[in-house]
Amino acid sequence: MMPPLHSPSGVITDSQGLIVPKKLTNPCLESSDRQNLHRELLFNQKIGRSVLNQKSELQRVLDKQKERQFMALQQEQQQQHIKQESGLSGELGRVIMQRAQRLETLQNTTSQSDEEDLKRINPEYVNARAKLKATSFDGK
Repeated sequence: MMPPLHSPSGVITDSQGLIVPKKLTNPCLESSDRQNLHRELLFNQKIGRSVLNQKSELQRVLDKQKERQFMALQQEQQQQHIKQESGLSGELGRVIMQRAQRLETLQNTTSQSDEEDLKRINPEYVNARAKLKATSFDGK
């Protein structure tokens, strides 16, 4: 096989006159930032420094523990915020809620007993009493 020939227009052709495809360039490999990073990583590997995993195991465990504590604190603050939105918090809030419920039940029972009393009273008695009140005011 013969080596590719260069034509005056800059296109490479083979012995049969066919255009030889160019190898595509990888923009990632040609990036100067990537080349600098790769050079730095090779240098650090050569001198024996671990750049990617610098933290010790103890340091990693401590970081995880701090993260867990932070998450627990956030959840606790959210729960307190929800309690504050719904009403008073703590012992005082509980006592106030109990008293409010007790008052509601008393009002419900008294209104029900008043309705029952009105149902039990004979309507003829109510009419006779109204007539007596009307005549007593007329006489004065």
